[in-house]
Amino acid sequence: MPGKRREREDVEPTKKPKKTKFADDDSKTLKLASEDLDFPRGGGSTFTPLEYKKIRTEAFKEADAEVVFEDSQAGKKTKTKQKNRQNKTKSSTKRNDVQEDKKKSENIRVEHLNYKRLVEGMKIMCQVIAIQPLALVVSLPCQLVGHVPITHISSQLTKQLEVFDGDDEEPIEQDDDEVRERRPPELFEIFRVGQYVRAVVTAVRPPGTTARDVIGFRRKMDETERACQRVELSLIPEQINTGVSKEDLTKGFVLPAAVQSVEDHGYIVDFGVPSISGFLSFKEMETSAYPDKLPVGHLLDVCVSKVSENGRTCNVSPDPKLISSSFLSQINSVTSVLPGTLVQALVTAVVSSGLNVQLLGYFEGTIDLFHLPAGDVTDNYRMGQKIKARILWDMTTSDPRKFALSLLPHILGLEVPRLKDKQAVQEAFSIGSTLEAVKVLRVESERGLVVEVQDGVVGYVHIRHVSDDHVPSLSPNSGHWKIGTIHRARVVGFQALDGILQLSLQQSVLEQKFLQVADVEVGELLKATVKKLTNTGLFVSISGNVDGVIWPNHYADIALKHPQKRFKEGATVKCKVLVVDPDRKRIALTAKKALVESDLPIISRLEDAQVGTVTQAVVFKVLDKAILVEFYNNLRAQVPLREASEAPLANLAEAFPIGKPVKVRILTIDRQSGRLVASIRQATSKAIKSPDVHGVQVGEIARGTIQAVHKDHVVVTLEPTGITALLSLNNLANSRDTTVAQLRPTLVIGEQMDDLIVLSQNPDKGIVIVSKRPKSKANAEALPGNEGLTAKIVEVGQFISGRVTGYGRGGTSLYIAAGLKGVLHPTDTSDDYQTGSPFPSLGTVVKGVVVSVDRSRRQVVLTTRPSRLHPSETSSPRDRQISNVEDLKVGETVRGFVKSVAEHGLFVSLGRNIDARVQIKELFDEYIKDWKPRFEVNQLVKGKIANVNPESGQVEMSLRSGPVEMSLQDFQEGQVVEGTIKKKEKFGVFIQIKDTKISGLCHKSEISDNTKADVDQTLLGFQEGDPVKAVILAVSLEKGRISFGLKPSYFTDQDYEMHDAESSSDNSHDESADVAEPVGDNEAASESEDDAEVVAMDSGPTTMEIPPQEPPVSEAAPALKVQEGFRWTNQVQESEGDDDISRGGSNDESDQAKPPRKKKKTIEYDLTADMHTRQPQSTADFERLLLGSPNSSYLWVQYMSFQLQLSEIDKAKEVGKRALRTINFREEGEKLNVWIALLNLENKYGTDETLEAVFKDAARHNDSKTIHLRLASIFAETERHDRAKEQYQRTCKKFGKSSKAWTLFGEYYLKRGELEAARQLLPRSLQSLEKRKHLKTITKFAQMEYRLGDPERGRTIFEGIVDSHPHRWDLWSVYADMEATQQNIQALRNIFNRVLALKMTSHKAKAFFKKWLELEKRLGDEDGENVVKAKAIEWTRIAGAGAA
Repeated sequence: MPGKRREREDVEPTKKPKKTKFADDDSKTLKLASEDLDFPRGGGSTFTPLEYKKIRTEAFKEADAEVVFEDSQAGKKTKTKQKNRQNKTKSSTKRNDVQEDKKKSENIRVEHLNYKRLVEGMKIMCQVIAIQPLALVVSLPCQLVGHVPITHISSQLTKQLEVFDGDDEEPIEQDDDEVRERRPPELFEIFRVGQYVRAVVTAVRPPGTTARDVIGFRRKMDETERACQRVELSLIPEQINTGVSKEDLTKGFVLPAAVQSVEDHGYIVDFGVPSISGFLSFKEMETSAYPDKLPVGHLLDVCVSKVSENGRTCNVSPDPKLISSSFLSQINSVTSVLPGTLVQALVTAVVSSGLNVQLLGYFEGTIDLFHLPAGDVTDNYRMGQKIKARILWDMTTSDPRKFALSLLPHILGLEVPRLKDKQAVQEAFSIGSTLEAVKVLRVESERGLVVEVQDGVVGYVHIRHVSDDHVPSLSPNSGHWKIGTIHRARVVGFQALDGILQLSLQQSVLEQKFLQVADVEVGELLKATVKKLTNTGLFVSISGNVDGVIWPNHYADIALKHPQKRFKEGATVKCKVLVVDPDRKRIALTAKKALVESDLPIISRLEDAQVGTVTQAVVFKVLDKAILVEFYNNLRAQVPLREASEAPLANLAEAFPIGKPVKVRILTIDRQSGRLVASIRQATSKAIKSPDVHGVQVGEIARGTIQAVHKDHVVVTLEPTGITALLSLNNLANSRDTTVAQLRPTLVIGEQMDDLIVLSQNPDKGIVIVSKRPKSKANAEALPGNEGLTAKIVEVGQFISGRVTGYGRGGTSLYIAAGLKGVLHPTDTSDDYQTGSPFPSLGTVVKGVVVSVDRSRRQVVLTTRPSRLHPSETSSPRDRQISNVEDLKVGETVRGFVKSVAEHGLFVSLGRNIDARVQIKELFDEYIKDWKPRFEVNQLVKGKIANVNPESGQVEMSLRSGPVEMSLQDFQEGQVVEGTIKKKEKFGVFIQIKDTKISGLCHKSEISDNTKADVDQTLLGFQEGDPVKAVILAVSLEKGRISFGLKPSYFTDQDYEMHDAESSSDNSHDESADVAEPVGDNEAASESEDDAEVVAMDSGPTTMEIPPQEPPVSEAAPALKVQEGFRWTNQVQESEGDDDISRGGSNDESDQAKPPRKKKKTIEYDLTADMHTRQPQSTADFERLLLGSPNSSYLWVQYMSFQLQLSEIDKAKEVGKRALRTINFREEGEKLNVWIALLNLENKYGTDETLEAVFKDAARHNDSKTIHLRLASIFAETERHDRAKEQYQRTCKKFGKSSKAWTLFGEYYLKRGELEAARQLLPRSLQSLEKRKHLKTITKFAQMEYRLGDPERGRTIFEGIVDSHPHRWDLWSVYADMEATQQNIQALRNIFNRVLALKMTSHKAKAFFKKWLELEKRLGDEDGENVVKAKAIEWTRIAGAGAA
């Protein structure tokens, strides 16, 4: 028995019991319990002897039964034993082969990249597909997408962004060029679409994560994007090159780098690798695709070309050919292998899912089918084959590390995927394109289909896009999408890095009208589905993922009070596309019936607009004298007030509210400026389209038919053009030698009118002005010799006649002959503008000489100057003819005619094609605030040429009587100038040019031609202030220096003759001038020759010479005229006596014979005594005062006002900015005053953009609420009520919890008389304010009702207040004060009786009785005063009795 049991045990060993799974806590408990039961201490058993015997007996019975069963099966087992051994051997061999194959296949498994396998720190190659302002969107392998924030480009760029953001908090004073150099580069300046970059994964966010927290990515995500995870990447070289050592940087190594600094010969680039940096020369940049000048922080890929001997620096090259062809052959560590590196690989296995390769002799890699060229992988590749591949990403989670590579041609060449004809795949198959037949090449059961679009172009259909129904899996051998089947597809995207088109086979997508915003056309009529209605707009779905918005002013033709009743979610709306913005992916639509149902042409571009076109538009903005209307795609036009309506309109805003659809006609188009002018009046159905008025020429003889007779003119239709013309009744009566009263009854509608002369054209109104032709005799005398004259035969210099027909910007319009017109410029009419007639009378005939001919325009230019008509008979003209800017010289006095009066000054016509600008500061010697009424067009003015720019043809002119400011550029070598001795030194004299501030040195070697003369003795003969004539020897613009010469050999006889003529001319001037003329040159010369004794004036810094008979300095100071800038002291030479003045400045021989008189001694007075008492009158005054009080806002604001008086607006702004920098930061009140002054300045003289910029800056540096309210009050004070209302609304929205903002807004409405609007503010304010501020706000509104509104309404509000708060004694007092303003004594008595009836302290009662008594004395009578006193005594008695 025991032997049999052992045999059974050998044959069939006992099976191991299965482990039961328990929870952690339960398993621990059971383990402890089993240890206690099965292994009791002492080695004993827990069974009793009886139980042990019973178990043993049952075990023997079971063993015997098993032995009997095995004996019955022994025969069968014996027969099959040998056969089983053979089969077992075969199956074992086969099983080993399968296991080896399975093990082998697992070792070369090719995996796709997905969001689950993306981990932080993974380095990956990607391609830029979109550049946003603050982020990059990149394409990753295996159809993934990533994002790179602007702060993850380079460390240098991030630092610049931080510095620039900090600088924005302070006002920037540099000019635009400096700011442009300091600002960080934009992303579009660093990257381009299609560029390959290396990146490292920094974060993988879960599905559904919004992009609001990520910088730069704020567009709305569709359903597909929300279902995908979000990958954030970094391009910073320090992170990409982590693991790259200094020893790896050998020749041919490619890696990313960032520009660290710009040097003289190139750039220092940062790799992020310790102990080494790179140098990129400017010469190497010539072969790159990057810009010529790289900013600091610019990211680029470079290839190491040379390493220095010390190993600290290396030279790099950005040549794209070198970068794409360089491949890595050896490394020091696996971390040195970067994505995007080209390597040589050895194929180790070819499987159905791709290739398994070995690179660099050590590391394993895989290539999936998506990154293999088209074709069968088993036919194209074999084991042991060597290939060149580019690394896509590293599998950081595998050990040892593996890499994924690509063999696609466009990735190997770092190019954009293209077709065989070199066309880009993305351009050939744009999104939305329909492909009629695509063939299924490969089926991935759980992922999707790979299809062939055409030879060499592959597409991918995700399993979600296979059908509109849910498809759990795909089969390659059966089903509708098996291999080889043909399907109709549509392009829904393009994966740039993989070069794969993303397709969809869904029927809904195939039938979908739009796939992206760019597919929608402006003006297209469509039906949209309401998605959501908000306060800002109505959001609708157009097609699939393409949505649009309808703004509230486009809900309907009129404003809807309850749009929610019309637009319900899911409803269909018929609308028309208004604006399409593909860049921002936005579509705006309109539901206005007038636009939706209109069949008029759609104008969405300036090229679509044609003169005379009638179309629909929407009122966009209403100005004082014009209306701005908007067409499609934000194209706008201006409608002048006269073209708004036939009848005059009292209120333009009420007649044309914003959003109103109108029909307009295009009148004029300025394609250069993009300006359109339209008319609402001429677009009505009653308006007849006016013919082109250019069908007749000005001066042409025409005939017509009378259509109507009006009060002052006759309406005539010209034949055969049909143009409407107006003929003055006065002109017609004069031609018929009768009066208007006698003429009117004789005129008959339909009467023929002959001999009509076209005077002018009005294209806007479509009419011309005509007059009756003069009689034949006059005509025969008017235009002699013009018979048969045409533009082809007329020649320059020919004498012809012309009749004056009108006046234009170019001068007088003339009629020469049929088809030939002329122009007579006002400067060509006479040699003396003062005596001539620059604008001949209408209808007169003038004779002139042709000076130019424009045959294309059939126009000639005439001149009637006598000097041109009779050159031999006339003397030199008073006003010479100026043909070009070279004829003008700086300082020359000329005359001209005012051409136009602009905001910044005048434009004066000096010649036919020469205009001079006169700035405001150059109009008058003194400040004139209202200067425009002093000038009118065609007015004759006289001035001096201030500046001439021959290159640009610009001329500056001054009308001031003082000298013209000149620069060194206005002088040239060899020019003879007049001047005075400014200063005398041992080495020469300094000469200041007359009427300028320019001075230079005349060296002592340039004074005399006699080399043996004693030059030092000659210098003694010069005194400061002596007039001299000098020759300019040299002009150095770079150094700002000018040199003179006084040698007699430098001058000619003509120079001396000219000098004598000028002297005699100066002496003949009027002697009654306010300022005495300087001593003549002849007199000075005689003094020098006679060695007259001259007393040198003291040039001390604090004294001034005053004649004894002069009054005190303080009284004479205002009349002081300074020619060389402001001085605290002045030196005045004693004038000649009355006898000298009576001589009239003549230089007689007797006068020359007299010796010069000695100057009398003068008394010197101190001028600095009143320096601190008088008002500042110059820039130097203000600068001196500001040195002592730099924190005084009063001085700074006065300084700004002083600059404004000089029309120096820009300088006033600079003074304000300088004040903000100078005033101590603790003086907040002083700085606030300057900010308010700047806001006032911008409001009056600036633009809306500059005002908004100053306002935002002020709000950042001061209390924002204060600035908001101050700006609103500024608008209100300057009567810019639209802006004031907008600003108050803006303030209340931003500071809704401020009672002051609401009350000031209400006060503004009440001052404007808008009572209802003010009263509506109170309930609105209570909704926003805290409850504790309600009573305060209500009280303020009640007070404003008393002062500005209805006192009865204010009384009602106060009654409610004191009724609900009877013990607020301050409110009772305010109530009484308000009633006192109405002088209603009876109402005041009622108030005091009511409040004194309440229980209060004696102190409060005393205050109320005192106030009551004062009001009775002021408004009441004596009886009332007695009553108050009696009530006070009674109240005191009762209060004392109650206390007792």
